[in-house]
Amino acid sequence: MTTRKLGSCTTMLVGKNVSMDGSTMIARNEDSGSASKNPQRFIVMHPEDQPTHYKSVQSRFEMTLPSNPLRYTCTPDAVVGFGIWGESGINSANVAMSATETITTNSRVLGADPFEENGIGEEDMLTIVLPYIRSAKEGVLRLGKILETYGTYESNGIAFSDKDDIWYLETIGGHHWAAVRIPDDAYVIAPNRFNIDHFDFDSDDTLCSDDLQQFIEENYLNPDFEGTNLRHIFGSATVKDTRYNNPRAWYVQKQFDVNTPDDPMAQDLPFICYPNRKLSVEDVKWALSSHFQNTEFDPYGEGSEEDKAKFRTIGINRNQESHILQIRNDVPAEFAGIHWLAFGPNTFNAMVPFYANVENTPACYRDTTADFDITKIHWLSHTIALLGDTNFNLYSDMQSAFEQKVVAQCRNIQKRADKEASAQENVAAYLQSINEQYATIAFEATNKLLGDMVLAGTKKMKLNFSLAD
Repeated sequence: MTTRKLGSCTTMLVGKNVSMDGSTMIARNEDSGSASKNPQRFIVMHPEDQPTHYKSVQSRFEMTLPSNPLRYTCTPDAVVGFGIWGESGINSANVAMSATETITTNSRVLGADPFEENGIGEEDMLTIVLPYIRSAKEGVLRLGKILETYGTYESNGIAFSDKDDIWYLETIGGHHWAAVRIPDDAYVIAPNRFNIDHFDFDSDDTLCSDDLQQFIEENYLNPDFEGTNLRHIFGSATVKDTRYNNPRAWYVQKQFDVNTPDDPMAQDLPFICYPNRKLSVEDVKWALSSHFQNTEFDPYGEGSEEDKAKFRTIGINRNQESHILQIRNDVPAEFAGIHWLAFGPNTFNAMVPFYANVENTPACYRDTTADFDITKIHWLSHTIALLGDTNFNLYSDMQSAFEQKVVAQCRNIQKRADKEASAQENVAAYLQSINEQYATIAFEATNKLLGDMVLAGTKKMKLNFSLAD
């Protein structure tokens, strides 16, 4: 198996009845080793470019793919040699997929169903599933069948959505899986642990491998006297969870749900959550950028050095790309899919709303290079974040103003484009021209932000001297 330094992500899901505009949203930070090892790009994959026979790089897995793929957006690695790692996308049927959230397991599960060394993994999932599904539920069933047939060498969580439904699937051991339909009036914040908790095998809102209930019983996997809590059965409750995983869920739940307990290390924070208000794209971006603001645990805050280093934040230096895949219900299907995208650490970037029904993507997002190139958004965003981290209090107001301006300008253009798109002779070409405007706004504003930060930071340099009068 090829070696690649892996990171870990944070997922957020928002049902259509609690989003401000009635859309479904699935979102995730793709976190990985470093900007230089895992630079990301934003592309459109066309049916003619989709492989007919797929071979993994990370394992010896291979399979023949169907002959009728759909076009789709994705955010693969720019560095060749590790595999595709498509990560996130929306296909031409307005079905979205985010893959994957690294999750935990335990030795009891792996003793009963070991990992499959030559199975599938994060590298493969989007490429072999998203082009072939026309609903979120179809995505669960296709991926589930592949898992049962070929197995997996790692534990992952995967999100699917269409205009009506959001489904979240978690792999179990080498060949098992379970999935839950997220209620329309609920949201989910999922860190790097097994997340699904209470599970009803008789519900229309759950799916799983056919023998999962039998697998649990025959291998004595359920530690509870009553009920079926999949996190208790298949997941972990370790000291690492109390420092690395649970606080991330706790912090977001604390903002959106008044009933969240005060303990950030609590092991049984709920999977399905019900917010105290409707959630916007901006709320999701804020959550994915968060670093325990206004608590003693904020690395940029005023707590003790011990407290500031106590918990793993959601916004982190390992953020490579962050996406919010939005399927809207208040516009025609031709432009309902919005692939919101930001590159680099989330504390110093802006999420841009790209239409998914296009033939190509803007060059500064598409043509990311393996080597540093500040003319590409991936590298420019990482530069901004690196400088911003040196003096957060000096630069944070600049960043906030920059982000608000970029998103507001894009939203204003989007409002007009939504009205004009249907009247266009070539809708996809029109949407592509709008995406170019978004990219220009984002790139020029990010460059200006860098310039403003350099000017402000120069005045604070230690190599500064003046003679007294």
